[in-house]
Amino acid sequence: MLQQLQINNYAIIDSIEINFSNHLNIITGETGAGKSILMGALSLILGDRADTSVLLDKERKCIIEGLFRTDGKSVKKFFEKNELDYESDILIRREISITGKSRAFINDTPVTLQQLKQLSSLLVDLHQQFDTLELNNSDFQREVVDALADNFKLIGEFQVDYKNYKSTLSELHKLTMAQAAANKEYDYNLFLFTELDEANFSEGEIEKLDAEIRVLSNAENIKSSLTALYFQLEESDDPVNTQLKSMQMKLQSLQQILPETAFLYGRMKSVEIELKDIAEEISTLNDKVVFDEERIAAFNERMAVGYNLLKKHNVTETAQLLNIKNELQQKLDEVTNLTEAIADIEKKSKKYYQDALELADKISAKRFKIISSFEEKVNKLLGQVGMPNAQLKVQMNLLNELNQFGNNSIEFLFNANKTSRFEPLRKVASGGELSRIMLIIKSLVAKSVHLPTLIFDEIDSGISGEAARQVGIIIKKLSLEHQLISITHQAQIAAKASTHFFVFKEMKNNQIVTSIKVLNEEEKVAAIATMLSGTKPTAAAYENAREMMS
Repeated sequence: MLQQLQINNYAIIDSIEINFSNHLNIITGETGAGKSILMGALSLILGDRADTSVLLDKERKCIIEGLFRTDGKSVKKFFEKNELDYESDILIRREISITGKSRAFINDTPVTLQQLKQLSSLLVDLHQQFDTLELNNSDFQREVVDALADNFKLIGEFQVDYKNYKSTLSELHKLTMAQAAANKEYDYNLFLFTELDEANFSEGEIEKLDAEIRVLSNAENIKSSLTALYFQLEESDDPVNTQLKSMQMKLQSLQQILPETAFLYGRMKSVEIELKDIAEEISTLNDKVVFDEERIAAFNERMAVGYNLLKKHNVTETAQLLNIKNELQQKLDEVTNLTEAIADIEKKSKKYYQDALELADKISAKRFKIISSFEEKVNKLLGQVGMPNAQLKVQMNLLNELNQFGNNSIEFLFNANKTSRFEPLRKVASGGELSRIMLIIKSLVAKSVHLPTLIFDEIDSGISGEAARQVGIIIKKLSLEHQLISITHQAQIAAKASTHFFVFKEMKNNQIVTSIKVLNEEEKVAAIATMLSGTKPTAAAYENAREMMS
């Protein structure tokens, strides 16, 4: 509940403090006295935007503070979610600097306007959740029915499944599109992969084949050269190795005469050993090189396959072909994986849809169950507020598809003159009729939405007499369980006040400013009498005022 409102330097308000009671708080005053300014100031601490035009004194900042008291679970959850320190007394403050910069605080902790709006929606109904304009809105009409049907918990559960269902549909669409694109290339990729797979080249095979073919193709020349080399080293009339042996003997014979030749002899011996080893390896290589036409033909055939694939894929090495083969394999696997993923997501989607549909049917059943009772109560109260011939009917249809609130469309139909013709409320109800219908609906759903404070800003416009008296009775009854703050011009409603505030203008420091005061019993009587008969109320008006108050 709103315990206290302090306003400093706002519009034509210099500084005022209002302490509200827990039940029916009535605000009256002459036109232009500043009643709507109070609502404007209150709307700022509930998250509305502001600018420097609201400053009365352009040299100092505007400060508006509201002290609320609550122990609501949803409020505690808000504090936990936003990592704020919770207290049952909540101080909300808005500051507007002379430069126009606005700051918001909850219990002296800076917060965003969005956070402020979220909190205020849990504390106060200031023509936001239940506005006469919103009464024409189909979403609002559904919310009214759901509030009375106590559907909000079920709707929350439904929306989890519905969100998952829509998410899987989106994912399914993406996967299906990806699969369609992949399928376009699947056959071609499969052909390319099969071609490479059947070729079955090993790492570096084409390069090895190329080297072997060069050897086999030049076998005769290679063998001729190797034979000649071996012949010169070992088998000629005067082989190189025999010559080296002779040279060694000469050096050996000189060692006693010229000791320095011993070193040269050793080197010469090493050369002999090396050349013998070379001769043996030449012989071994010579034996390995064999001209084989069949082998050359087989290698050339294999190489032709390799060269064609290299050219086809515009690469130069076996390793690159193997990489392409792996990439093609991955693309083919992706198609298989996509098929499996689509089957899995389709299964999940069906499950989420079925779960959501079951909850939607439960929600629909609960809506249907309360509609006749709701219509009966509304139509009874319409007669009390001066609309005896008016009737409201709720039209609920089953939809072919789910939406985020279930599988129903809900429309309020209205008949103002007891005809058989019902039309959508948004098309046929006047402003005055909407105000009274809104009040009736508020009185019926207030318990369900758990809002501690309700604010009516001239909801009684367009009515008078007995209708106004009945509106006062409804408001008074509603205030027994909720804090109500109401601006009114109707004496019949003002007479029901638990606390009566009077707004007026006065001159202060050569400046006209708005002030407010709480009326005592006699002042209440005078104010209501004035509302009945003008600035100079008669004795009869006073008597009438006392009767209304009693």
